[in-house]
Amino acid sequence: MPAVWVSEVGPRDGLQSIATVMPTAAKQRWLAALARAGVPEIEVASFVPARLMPQMADAAEVVRAACALPALHVAALAPNLQGARAAMAAGAHKLTLPVSVSEAHSLANVRKTHAEMVEVVRGVVALRDAEFAGVRIEAGLSTAFGCTLAGAVSDAQTLRMAQTMADCGVDEIGLSDTTGYANPAQVGRLFRALRREVGERAGGAHFHNTRGQGLANVVAALEAGVTTFDASQGGLGGCPHAPGATGNIVTEDLVFLLEAMGLDTGIDLDALLQARAILAEALPGEPLYGHLPDAGLPKGFAYAREAA
Repeated sequence: MPAVWVSEVGPRDGLQSIATVMPTAAKQRWLAALARAGVPEIEVASFVPARLMPQMADAAEVVRAACALPALHVAALAPNLQGARAAMAAGAHKLTLPVSVSEAHSLANVRKTHAEMVEVVRGVVALRDAEFAGVRIEAGLSTAFGCTLAGAVSDAQTLRMAQTMADCGVDEIGLSDTTGYANPAQVGRLFRALRREVGERAGGAHFHNTRGQGLANVVAALEAGVTTFDASQGGLGGCPHAPGATGNIVTEDLVFLLEAMGLDTGIDLDALLQARAILAEALPGEPLYGHLPDAGLPKGFAYAREAA
């Protein structure tokens, strides 16, 4: 196991946020390249109605293809029981349920109140226990640090929702800065409190770089004991139902940061840049972000595993 687990969410969070529909074959080439680079986990699809999100119409096919890649942990997102059943039936190893701390965002994003979403989570856990043993279920707490619709979100609100999710029986609870509101002091404080509240169910961090705080927030989360981070190749991403939300932190920059700090990710950066080239070819004209792809690796750079 690497010291830090990097979960690539571009094929889900990134692709669902742009108008272009990437062909299924191109998705499969991209996923295979990411796996060859050593990315341990990829969130490959969202199980939502194709009429609402045509970018995800091939979700089941993509999950099945990803599950055939060696040593890859395949994750998917589903906002309801029907999508969760389809994702688990396709073979996903992990299922993320988007649970908004802000009820305004919940109504906009999944068209459910908090009470309705809690019932969805309970139903999905019961379905997993009855029919799909072994699938991990994560409650991804959206707008955990603030919401463009509701404004400020207090630590107490986020922690109450985290405890509710633990009571529902999910395996892990991650915190998502959906709108790019978070700052390092808030990140460190809230992740420490999350660990106190739910213990080993405390999960990873999902940061957006809307206000340029993404990697600073990663360092704060590391100091608070977080070892799992979502990122999107090329910085693709956002949230269609959170006005002003921009892309995720860039996978290439995140991996460089971690390796430069002496934290093993198991990911080869040269191979990761080759995967980026496949992405760029499949999405001509789509802006891709990141500093490492432009600057390159510094002279004398050594991976954490080489320096150990």
